[in-house]
Amino acid sequence: MAASRIVKTDRPGWVPAQLPFDTVPKMFWHRVAEHGDAVMMRQKDLGLWRAYSWREVAQIVREIGAGLVSLGFAPGEVISVLANTCREWVWADLAGQSMGGVVNGIYPTDAPAQVEYLCSDSGTVYLFVEDDEQLDKLLEVRERLPKLRRVIVFDMEGLSRLEDPMVISLEALRTLGREQLALHPELLEERLKSRGPDDLAVLVYTSGTTGRPKGAMLKHRNIMASMAAAQGAAFEGLPEGGERVAFLPLCHIAERNFGEYLAILRSSVINFVENPETVFENLREVQPHAFLAVPRVWEKLYSSVAITIKEAGRLQQLAYGWAIGTGMAVARHTEAGTPPGGWLKLQHALAKLLVLNNVRRMVGLSRVQLALTGAAPISPELIRWYHALGVPMREVWGMTETTGTGTVSPRDAVKFGSIGMPGPGIEMRISEQGEILLRGPGVFAGYLNQPEKTAETIDADGWLHTGDVGRVDDAGYFYITDRMKDIIITAGGKNVTPSEWENQLKFSPYVTDAVVIGDKRPYLACLVMIDQENVERWALDRNVQFSDYKSLTRAPEVIELISAEIEKINKQFARVEQIKQFRLIENRLTVEDEELTPTMKLKRALVNRKYADLIESMYAAKAAA
Repeated sequence: MAASRIVKTDRPGWVPAQLPFDTVPKMFWHRVAEHGDAVMMRQKDLGLWRAYSWREVAQIVREIGAGLVSLGFAPGEVISVLANTCREWVWADLAGQSMGGVVNGIYPTDAPAQVEYLCSDSGTVYLFVEDDEQLDKLLEVRERLPKLRRVIVFDMEGLSRLEDPMVISLEALRTLGREQLALHPELLEERLKSRGPDDLAVLVYTSGTTGRPKGAMLKHRNIMASMAAAQGAAFEGLPEGGERVAFLPLCHIAERNFGEYLAILRSSVINFVENPETVFENLREVQPHAFLAVPRVWEKLYSSVAITIKEAGRLQQLAYGWAIGTGMAVARHTEAGTPPGGWLKLQHALAKLLVLNNVRRMVGLSRVQLALTGAAPISPELIRWYHALGVPMREVWGMTETTGTGTVSPRDAVKFGSIGMPGPGIEMRISEQGEILLRGPGVFAGYLNQPEKTAETIDADGWLHTGDVGRVDDAGYFYITDRMKDIIITAGGKNVTPSEWENQLKFSPYVTDAVVIGDKRPYLACLVMIDQENVERWALDRNVQFSDYKSLTRAPEVIELISAEIEKINKQFARVEQIKQFRLIENRLTVEDEELTPTMKLKRALVNRKYADLIESMYAAKAAA
């Protein structure tokens, strides 16, 4: 394959926004001065939403930061945060950066050994933890972390009797901060001046599925370039302000950018979910104007509608079928770039009024003006369904190493299945090997303590090697076909990209995830993770006997249900790309299980190793037959 041309977006109006600040904390304090007593964020306390103004958050951030300084925190030093997505996470991030520090995130599902490695590799000197559960992880390994000076706990419930000189509550830290500010009232201004765009702002560690985690170093310049590009493309023509829902891990670049930094840039209200289990409930409460989610969440919302319609009365089913069909006709015009006719417009307005608006309200998307999906491949059919529903979904693509910025589809020119065009100021091309390469101001500064890995990722000409295989069309739209390391070459020499087949299957309301197997094998097979809630409901409606999740996956009726779903997908693919055998994963997996990434993707390499016996059984069964 020959290398493709260098692609830059020349779309009118798509230029990086001109920002009046050059670091993350300067952006925050600029907005504080503008908005004062307006609401900046909300979080629930005892079931009731508690609002915080920009001025209140500013005072909290100032106190936390000054408290750190009173403990000896110096510019350029690293703090880490070990917590679920919450208000305190953002407070700690803004406080650390406002005092000239570097902020690193640790996933709340990480084990003590991972916490030890991340704190040690990053050189963390202060660690913020959510509660006693997260504190226990640190206490188990702290003897091996000589650089760590103090641990600050957000929630002290269950720790009232703890007497440990290394541990301090967030409230106690704020008290120290108030004392420090009384002595040094110019502290904040002095520290803000100590950092510039070329200083390190955050560390974001990769998942480490192919070795130890790598700390991606992102400078203030990188983050500001990402903000400017998003402002100039993804938010093109959209009003500022509005409501957001933050629920993805803030350790991940997607939520750090969208849920925190872009919310600050665009003066949006950040609503933190109560916990990972209440995401869909909180989404319905907030009805956000902008919403970013990973494919797993979009699939779950779709499946909830699909199951509800299946259980509805005949009249409701007919009304939904007509309304979504009308929406699909409009979506086809969107994809073709042509306006719908007058009669179709009238039908669509009626469909929205009678059916579609109610469906969007039911799932929490009645006010969405910007709906983005990223972090993993998604079925084009799912994007098409959301457009039919009236949700203007667009696929975005970026990586930690690009500070989350890469491509996005224009609002008025979406191509379903494409990740869109390069954002403002970004260059992209396809290498001779079919790999997507990117160059631009958002490309990271390298991996902390791993210069050899940095050299493997960024070549001498500044091109970032993304690891994604793809293509670009004549209009400059990019398409990802798979990860380079995930391409399957069958025993017959056929190259197969498994993600396309997997994404089609995940469109089923009964399937949560799937991994296609077949490298150097005579045919393709598949491991499937079922959607527990929907399959349980299906089984109860049909009096299928089961006692727990494992027995559910073993029920012959459930196996036949998934087999039928697989056969639907097989019909869309050539014979060599069809699945000949499958097995259901019998363990219910959550983000705490090693098989899943924090963004709820199955780790292909780990699944291949961990379920080796189950995989072999699929090939043995076919051979015996």
